[in-house]
Amino acid sequence: MKRRQFLSGAAVAGATAAVASTFAKPAIAQEVREWRMVTTWPKNFPGLGTGANLLAEYINKASNGRMKVTVFGAGEIVPAFEAIDAVGNGTVEMGHGAPYYWKGKVDATQYIAAMPFGLNAQEQNAWFQWGGGQELADKVYSELNCKFFPSGNTGTQMGGWFNKEMNTIDDYKGLKMRIPGLGGEVVKAAGGNVVNLPGGEIPPALQSGAIDATEWVGPYNDLAFGLYKSAKFYYYPGWHEPATVLDNFINLDAWNALPDDLKAIVEQANRAVNQMVLSEFTARNNQALQTLRDKHNVDVRPFSDDILTNLGALSGTVLRDLVASNPLSQEVFESLIAFRTQSIGWSKFSESAFAQARILPFKY
Repeated sequence: MKRRQFLSGAAVAGATAAVASTFAKPAIAQEVREWRMVTTWPKNFPGLGTGANLLAEYINKASNGRMKVTVFGAGEIVPAFEAIDAVGNGTVEMGHGAPYYWKGKVDATQYIAAMPFGLNAQEQNAWFQWGGGQELADKVYSELNCKFFPSGNTGTQMGGWFNKEMNTIDDYKGLKMRIPGLGGEVVKAAGGNVVNLPGGEIPPALQSGAIDATEWVGPYNDLAFGLYKSAKFYYYPGWHEPATVLDNFINLDAWNALPDDLKAIVEQANRAVNQMVLSEFTARNNQALQTLRDKHNVDVRPFSDDILTNLGALSGTVLRDLVASNPLSQEVFESLIAFRTQSIGWSKFSESAFAQARILPFKY
């Protein structure tokens, strides 16, 4: 489109909006749907809690007052891990968390969140939108009487904070580690003792020695929690969560009662938040990692090839064993594995190849 045409069109659109706003609109009584959103996050926690806040803000504004969503942090109405029950049984209308928190209720949810050595954030979003992932996730969440939307993504995480050096796979034996989801199942297979804690309970557990190690998210959130004060070593990469989906789950009855235009607003608000949260993590992690290293002298180390190779082999075995007795989990898993295979094939020629090229020793 030529610049003159674009400006002309923009002027017409602006004038139309101005004229429309000049005339009083007829008074039409409209129902205001007041929804409560419970979350698994501490109130206003960076990236995660603020992502839920942003979702509510987008819905409230776009609905022009027809919906009013109020956000509650973990523990304000229900404890973090009871959020999905509160939404499913209709105590509240909406929630925000991470799918693997619900694995004890519906096993397949954890595959939607993240798979060890699985999809990155870009690939996860492609799977949801073009690989049948949204339909599969809705099928899984219907078991919880909920509608599902991806509503944020952490991007690739860090491997975690440890109070001892991790050199070989044997160093996981006897390790008390907070690590949720499928990554936790792999650590168990490696001989670790896995502890599942909501975010707010991690710092005191690490400080007291109740756990020897923890993963949380990445530099941005880990710095906010002050985890560097209680652990000596910060390892990478986050093999267990190459990217983690955050979920917006809505009571099915409440969702079905919405008119189509409000459903579209909720859907598009989630799409916007999904991208905004990922973008925030990408930007903030860069800054936070530099702060951890330069200001707090954190010892940042890569996992050894021995550890990663063995964890990768264990992941394949553990995941296939887990889904063997659960048809729904197997359906989700097989879909993800097929998409992963395609993604690896293309990535060799695109993102992976470029990432290697970008770090070659040339002056830029």
